Amino acid sequence: MIKLAIVDDQSLMRDGLKIILSQYDDIDVVALGEDGKEAVELCRKYRIDVMLLDIRMPKLNGVEAVKEIRRFNQDIKLLMLTTFFDEDYIVEAIGQGANGYLFKDIEYEQLITNIRDVYAGEYMMPGKVAQVLAKKLINQEKRKDEIKHYHLTQRELEIIDLIKDGFTNKQIANALFISEGTVKNYISSIYNKTNMSDRTSLIELIKNNF
Repeated sequence: MIKLAIVDDQSLMRDGLKIILSQYDDIDVVALGEDGKEAVELCRKYRIDVMLLDIRMPKLNGVEAVKEIRRFNQDIKLLMLTTFFDEDYIVEAIGQGANGYLFKDIEYEQLITNIRDVYAGEYMMPGKVAQVLAKKLINQEKRKDEIKHYHLTQRELEIIDLIKDGFTNKQIANALFISEGTVKNYISSIYNKTNMSDRTSLIELIKNNF
């Protein structure tokens, strides 16, 4: 018997899933929750095998809940169930220890199959989610190559990321809690290491390589 918990801030989704999933002989819905904080509490209170966990919730979102749960429970299977295709959430949720990522428009029979598969130890990822993770890994390897090639420091990479996001020197200084003069020094170092002479050419390099 699979001990299942459902955590979603939408009562219609939460209660509807309970009604449907409770019809299966091998699934026992033992707990319901409506936010990430409650998800953590349920994991402490009940013996749960699989938790369906929404991403966007109050108090703690699903990703933050996964992080907290994994501090004390490595056994429970955490299956993210959401409406949104958000690359940052996908990567972070899996990175924090989620066992799968499904969308709420999934057919119920497929959801049941995925719950059983996750319970059995498999990871559940739709094709487009797997593509996002593969792309992330490729970019990470590419970035490692760029770091070696240009001999960039971690702080310089942080500044490059902020430049890529359109930050001015003043905004970079505020974000990193350093002086604007220090930012200029770092950017000068980046220019030297990348053989760039102005911000426009640097931004073009960043877009193509970082």
